[in-house]
Order: sequence, then structure tokens, then C-alpha cells
Amino acid sequence: MRVWLKKEEIDAARLTGATAVVMDVLLATTTLLAIIEAGARRILPAGSLEEARQLADELVSPLLLTGGEEGGVMVDGFDCGPFPDEYPAEKVKGKDVIFLTTNGTRAIHRAKTADELLIACLRNAPAVARYLRKVETESVWLICAGSQGWFSLEDTLCAAVILAEMDLAGWDLDDTSLLLQQLGVSHREDIHSLLRKGRVGRWFEREGLTHVFRHTGEVGASDTLVVLQDGLLVPLQSKVDWREAHGG
Repeated sequence: MRVWLKKEEIDAARLTGATAVVMDVLLATTTLLAIIEAGARRILPAGSLEEARQLADELVSPLLLTGGEEGGVMVDGFDCGPFPDEYPAEKVKGKDVIFLTTNGTRAIHRAKTADELLIACLRNAPAVARYLRKVETESVWLICAGSQGWFSLEDTLCAAVILAEMDLAGWDLDDTSLLLQQLGVSHREDIHSLLRKGRVGRWFEREGLTHVFRHTGEVGASDTLVVLQDGLLVPLQSKVDWREAHGG
């Protein structure tokens, strides 16, 4: 069990044969989870603005939406921004969504060499932990996206919640995992308040976006698991169905 504290630490070669969990709590993975729960068919996470625009040009369809941000600002010409409440079911159900963010989708791209990749946020962190308890792999990497090359408190808290919810007996833990497991156990009841104190959290408050914390900070509110399959983010059940249909 290993932790990377920012996307710049990702070593793609070390992910071969591993399960990776990518988290960008404020805000990419929280919004990606919301999009899937609102009934989107699949999400195409873009690794760059150029890729997002190219995908949009290639996949012109009334069932296609574009969303996200670049540098904290909604991208000109996109249908939606980066916030979860911009993706209600009546807008996204049955549709494909091209999604780009400064940190989160780029972290997903860097980690796509993993045998299995899930996304996590505080809302589904306990569900991710339950899944990891049962996963048959010798290596799990918890990957915090961070913020523009910096360590971020909110992503680290998400990793801490996952580690605190797991039975780590028998796992070979690095020092970061050990520290975060203790953090998660000792701060179970005040994750939400800690979320507001980080650099990104303070920025959200300055921008008058405190309502975002109510949704983002609801630890364990969702049991939905989202995985990367052939470059697309889909609900875990969809991946299971696909495997069964193809004899996997």
C-alpha cells in the first residue's frame, strides 16, 4: 500500500499490475462521481484542453456534453463547469461527458497504466475502502492529485479516510500510508471542518462557494464506485457486466 501526494509523483511504470485510486476532492472526482450518479452513460476524462476539444470535434452528437475547468475557470465553449450541481439527471442521463480539470483528469491520465483504476472522493471513500479490502492485487496506490504541483489537504484527507476504513494487517505500508491511517482514525469526526482549512478550501470560501463543502464533505454519502475502462469512466457494475459479456 503506497501513497503519492501529488500527481507529479506518479511513476507510470510502477503501476503495472497495480490497483490505483485517484482522488481530487475539490473538485474533479467529486463531480465525476456526481455525473455518474446522475445517469451519464460514460465520461471521457481529457488529459489536456487540446484533447478535450479534439474529442468534442470527433464525437459531435446531441448526446455529448463538455464540462470542467482549466486553471479554475470554466472553459469557453463548454456546456458546463466543474461543480457537481451543474450535472442534474435531466441534463446528463444517458449522455457521454467529456470532462477536463487542471489536476484531477490529468492525474487519471498519468495513472492509466494501472491494471485497475478507481476514482475516490470523500463521498465514496468508505465504499472504495470496502472494495479494496476484497481486491486481489499485490499493490495498491492511493494517488492524490494535489493542486498545481502542491500537496493538498483535501486529497490527503480522502486517502486518510480510505486507510482508516481498511484492515491493513498483512499490507506492506509506506510511511505516508501509516501516517495517514492514523490521521484518518484520529480525525474521523472532524473531516468536514478540516476540509475548509486547506489552501484550496480557503479559496472556495473566499469565492463564496461554501455551499460546495456541504456536498463535498459528506463522508460516506455514496456507495457508487467508478472505474476506468478502455479510457472511459463508468460505474463499476458496467465493468462487471462487460467482463461477463466477453467471458472475462
